[in-house]
Amino acid sequence: MSVIESSEPLLDQSEVFSAQKTPAVAEGRELNPKTTNEDFSGVPGALGITIGLPTLIYVLYYALDAVPGAKAIDLCALEGYLLWFFGLVGLFYIVPGRVVDGTTLRDGTHLKYKVNGFNCFLVVLAVLIARGFITHGELPELVFVADHLLGLITASIGLAFVLAFFVYFKSFGNPKTILAYGGNTGKPIFDWFIGRELNPRIGTFDIKLFCELRPGMFLWAIINAAEAHLQYRKFGYISDSMLLSNIFQFIYIIDSSILEAKNLTMIDVTTDGFGFMLAFGDLALVPFTYTLQTRFLATHPVNLGWLGIAGVVALKAIGYYIFRSSNSQKNAFRSGDPSVAHLKYIETKSGSKLLISGWWGISRHINYFGDWLMSIAWCAMTGFNTPITYYYSLYFAILLIHRESRDEAKCSEKYGDDWKEYKRIVRWKIIPYLY
Repeated sequence: MSVIESSEPLLDQSEVFSAQKTPAVAEGRELNPKTTNEDFSGVPGALGITIGLPTLIYVLYYALDAVPGAKAIDLCALEGYLLWFFGLVGLFYIVPGRVVDGTTLRDGTHLKYKVNGFNCFLVVLAVLIARGFITHGELPELVFVADHLLGLITASIGLAFVLAFFVYFKSFGNPKTILAYGGNTGKPIFDWFIGRELNPRIGTFDIKLFCELRPGMFLWAIINAAEAHLQYRKFGYISDSMLLSNIFQFIYIIDSSILEAKNLTMIDVTTDGFGFMLAFGDLALVPFTYTLQTRFLATHPVNLGWLGIAGVVALKAIGYYIFRSSNSQKNAFRSGDPSVAHLKYIETKSGSKLLISGWWGISRHINYFGDWLMSIAWCAMTGFNTPITYYYSLYFAILLIHRESRDEAKCSEKYGDDWKEYKRIVRWKIIPYLY
């Protein structure tokens, strides 16, 4: 889930292939060195994205059928959104879960994380199902979401700004706070945007991980359900494409919740700071742009038929298999699982091991390819009636290419000549035999 980064655990190359644990800062080495390389072209890029992406969400909203009389400034929507957000905060504390260690930080310590996202999601679903029985299917909560979507967009963007300012100023409160390598330029606008503190917390409550996997991801599922409910109220039935869209995206969301602990190794958590970029992506971009397909289908039903369903399901299954199988192979390799002992690798001068066989011998980011195939399957369910619903697949392609180039620069610096040799063996970046 994130503004520039995916909410899925897509790791940078050094994390994907390295079987070596992250070392603590060497004695005498600065804990928080100044950032010298500014991503997104520095301050101009940060300002452009900060203005441009919220504008894009509104443009996409109006590009599809806007709700008559909907208001961008909607106090009822604001109240509803804050109740949603802080209600999930409450569930974090109330609902049981297990406690796991995060990755090793630069000071040699580990943070503890309460992992109960899946349990919290089950509570949300149970409440929604109960409300369905109590209201005889009327579900006024889903009607509210569909009718106040524009106001909810504004509320989520507003909270993203508030959170970004809060964590930015908080990062100056403790000199021992670990800052993100990419967010310590000393330039307020850029550091606020990219995220200055690596793991902002209030007590044991980790703001970044919570936002990554709770408010936006869960709301994504709720909005999809609201659009399906709207289609039923409007036409008296739910189309196969709407049903399939909800099922596919629900699986994606619940999969992330079940595998919450594995998300602790994703680049968003281990490397990136938490600033406006991630706050906006988590809270606003994910739930309000990843649902464009169901928004379109709510008022323009598409009936795929059995042949269309088979094609979309096949594409989705292939993408999911590549994505999950490659990530599982990566995790097994990092943990020293004997099931992957046969895989070939390059031993680097730094002590890391770069896989050159199995999934990771096909392309350097084969998991990205699987993820992108799934995005095409989601969009294909709307047919070819409008390019707006293909926004997600296009956005995702840009995101993955950007991340690949970012990983390339990091790994080239980290591994030097070993990385050149690795690229000679594993030629393709994402798509085998094409890119």
